[in-house]
Amino acid sequence: MTISEPMVGDDGVARCWWSGTAPDYIEYHDHEWGRPVVDDVGLFEKICLEGFQSGLAWITILRKRENFRAAFDHFEFGVVADYGEDDVTRLIGNAGIVRHQGKIRSTINNAARAVEMVESEGSLAAYFWGWEPSDDEVDRSQGFVVPATTPTSTLIAKDLKKRGWSFVGPTTVYAFMQAMGLVNDHLPGCDTRLVCDELRASLTRPGCGEAAGGAIALGRRVGPQPAGE
Repeated sequence: MTISEPMVGDDGVARCWWSGTAPDYIEYHDHEWGRPVVDDVGLFEKICLEGFQSGLAWITILRKRENFRAAFDHFEFGVVADYGEDDVTRLIGNAGIVRHQGKIRSTINNAARAVEMVESEGSLAAYFWGWEPSDDEVDRSQGFVVPATTPTSTLIAKDLKKRGWSFVGPTTVYAFMQAMGLVNDHLPGCDTRLVCDELRASLTRPGCGEAAGGAIALGRRVGPQPAGE
């Protein structure tokens, strides 16, 4: 989808059109979406919530996020990995979250896979930031295109599935990449775009140190080898 102009709110701030006028969505746009996250729990929470969002509007999940955090032990994946059938029953009965049994079980499964990933890769942050794409992966020569998927999100989804993760298709993964700052898809002219650019420029990539910047500029992947390689 090609998008042109941001919209200017009553407060004079230029924002991406999707932030709308709801105060909680504006807060999320201005202070979370696109800002680089290198905290493992934050990354795990987001990829799980993106899975829950499948088929729903993100604002629905955003407004239930505190309920999700309380229900899933604040997404401490070492704890969630040990959930059993009693926990599944408890979660299915929790009206404050999305009571989709498949997504609930997926979150518990993915927590166990996250524990394995920390053991094999050092951290979730090292793994996911190792997939950071080059800036020219999406062709924007004819306008600012915001894709639903990219070659990188497709590769990550494939690799995660090899590792046993679920509810992590290419669209879900790209939404996760956008939100966690692996790419900056704030529109040109959006006031938050420059903020995110500056944060990304000053970020020390997890597990990569200063070497990451040069590798990314060359379009090379600098993180873990995909599963099976």
